[in-house]
Amino acid sequence: MAVRSALMNVMFKAAEKAARGLVRDFGEIENLQVSRKGQADFVSNADYNSQKIIHKELSLARPGFGFLMEEDDGSEDTSSKPERWIVDPLDGTINFLHGLPHWNISIAAERNGEVIAGLVYAPISNEAFWAEKGCGAYSNNNRLRVSSRKDFSECLISCGIPYKGMLQRKPNFSKQLDAVMPLVSGIRRFGAAALDLAYLAAGRYDGFWEERLDPWDIAAGILIVREAGGLVSSIEPDKNPIYSGGMVASNYEIHNQLLNLIREAV
Repeated sequence: MAVRSALMNVMFKAAEKAARGLVRDFGEIENLQVSRKGQADFVSNADYNSQKIIHKELSLARPGFGFLMEEDDGSEDTSSKPERWIVDPLDGTINFLHGLPHWNISIAAERNGEVIAGLVYAPISNEAFWAEKGCGAYSNNNRLRVSSRKDFSECLISCGIPYKGMLQRKPNFSKQLDAVMPLVSGIRRFGAAALDLAYLAAGRYDGFWEERLDPWDIAAGILIVREAGGLVSSIEPDKNPIYSGGMVASNYEIHNQLLNLIREAV
């Protein structure tokens, strides 16, 4: 049985408490008030309420930690602290707002620029994917391992697709898709990067790529993939994939092939 540290227990408590409100709101999706935040990018009251709960719980448990969070809620900027939480209170907001049950809460703990713990919690399926640096990755209490597929033609790859208003800024996606799609068993796009990475760690996908990502989308998921034996690289060479904006992740066997296809599709 996996033994969670005190730090991880704090993360679980915050995520589970926030999840109760999200599940309630998800059941009343038609009544939610939604404000437009940008082109094809929405924020709901549920999103803000989840962040408020997580911020409060984590602050009480670790008052010295700062926060890097997706939503601007007007709180003090503490993101420069050496120890901080990286939080996405509702990853997969568009899915949530359309009544699709594929969404999650993502929380990572970072110390001096290194992610030391990560949690991706999917309330509807009641799946928790988590890892602590050097201690392996787990789904609930089961050890996670990435797949061992070597034949690219048998691999299932997930990706993120640029939404309206972003395709012009990330024009390489169509070329990347054209390069990868004919060579693999299939490509999936489910709209929640943290869960894509968690599923990769669990061996459900063999690879993943996306050009535009923020730290709160992937900080927890990257640690989970690495602790499950996977590899993660920035699309731009020699950059930190958490902060570079674009990344490729996969099992060890196909990583170079997938990474080279994405990098060369320009």
